[in-house]
Amino acid sequence: METNSTAVFVEAKFFAILIIFTVFMLLVAMTTFVERRLLAFIQGRLGPNRVGIGGILQPLADGLKSMLKEKIIPTESKKSIFLIAPGIVVTIAFLPLVVYPIGPVVTFPFTNVSFPLYVTRFDVSLIYVFAVTSIGVYGIALAGWSSGNKYSLMGALRSSAQMISYELPLGLSVIGVIMMSGSLDLVSIVERQSAWGGMRWNLFFQPLGFIIYLISAFAETNRVPFDLPEAETELVAGYHTEYGAIHFALFMMGEYLNMFTVSMLATTLFLGGYNGPGVSTFPWLGVFYFSTKVGVFVLFYIWVRGTLPRFRFDQLMNFGWKVLLPLSILNIILSATLSVLGWI
Repeated sequence: METNSTAVFVEAKFFAILIIFTVFMLLVAMTTFVERRLLAFIQGRLGPNRVGIGGILQPLADGLKSMLKEKIIPTESKKSIFLIAPGIVVTIAFLPLVVYPIGPVVTFPFTNVSFPLYVTRFDVSLIYVFAVTSIGVYGIALAGWSSGNKYSLMGALRSSAQMISYELPLGLSVIGVIMMSGSLDLVSIVERQSAWGGMRWNLFFQPLGFIIYLISAFAETNRVPFDLPEAETELVAGYHTEYGAIHFALFMMGEYLNMFTVSMLATTLFLGGYNGPGVSTFPWLGVFYFSTKVGVFVLFYIWVRGTLPRFRFDQLMNFGWKVLLPLSILNIILSATLSVLGWI
C-alpha cells in the first residue's frame, strides 16, 4: 500500500512538472510575439503580421527556423562547453518554477479531490529561488569564454560583474518582507497577505523594497536599460555572438523564462500572490489574479525596453553600489525599526 501511494505521489509530481514545462514553453513563444508587436506599436511600425492571422503563428515559424538552421561551431571555440552553456541557462531558468504557489488549495470540478496549485513546498523555498537563479550566470560566463570571441568574452565579464553588483540589493530588498512574514516559505508569505479581503499586500508596507527589487530584477535578467552583456551597438550580440540556430533560441528562452521568474517572485512577495477579492469563496479565482499580476509585470518589462535607453557600464556599476545598496540597507533599518515599534 505504501509503495502504491509513493508511486501515485511521484506520478502526480511528474505530471505537474510536465504541465508547467508545457505551459511556460507556450508562454515564452507567445511573449516573443507580444513583445515584437508591442514594440512595433511603440515605435510606430507594423511588426510581424504575415504568418497567421495578425502574425499569431510567427513564434511557430521562428521555432521551426531555429530547429532547421545549420548549427555552426567556431573553430577556436571549446566545443563541449560551447554546446553545454545554452542548456545550462535554460535549465536553471526552469528550476524555480516548481515552488511558486499560483493558487490556493482547490477542488477539481465535479469531484472531492483537492490539491494545491504548486509542485512542492518547503521551509526555505525563497532561499532556493535565490540560490538557483544566481547559478544562471555560469551558463552565460561559460558561453562567452568558450566562444573564442573577444566580444563574447567581454559580454560574459559584464554579465558576471552585473550579477555581483545587483544580486546584493536584490537579496537585501526582500528582508523587510521576511521580517513581516516571519518565514522563508513562499506559500506562508502569500498566506500572510490574505487579510483585508486578500488586499493586505506587502507592497503597502515595503514600497522602497519593492522599487529596489524591481530595478535589480531588470539588471539580473539583462534587460533594457541594463542589457550591457548583449549591447548590440558595442558588442555585436555579447555573450551569444557566435551562437545560432537552436542554441541561440535556448538563450532567448532562458531570458524570457527569467522574466517570468522574477515577475512571479515579485507577485508572490509584494503583490499578495494569488490573493484578491473573492478568492476565499472561489479558490480558482486566485489563478486569474496571479496570472494577471505576472502579466502586468511582463508587459512592464516590454514597455521599458521600448522606452528607456541603455546605461553606460560605469553608470550601471555606480548605480548598483552607490545608490541601490545604501537604499536597501536603509530599507532594512526602517523595517526593523517599524517592526520593533509594532507599526508593521
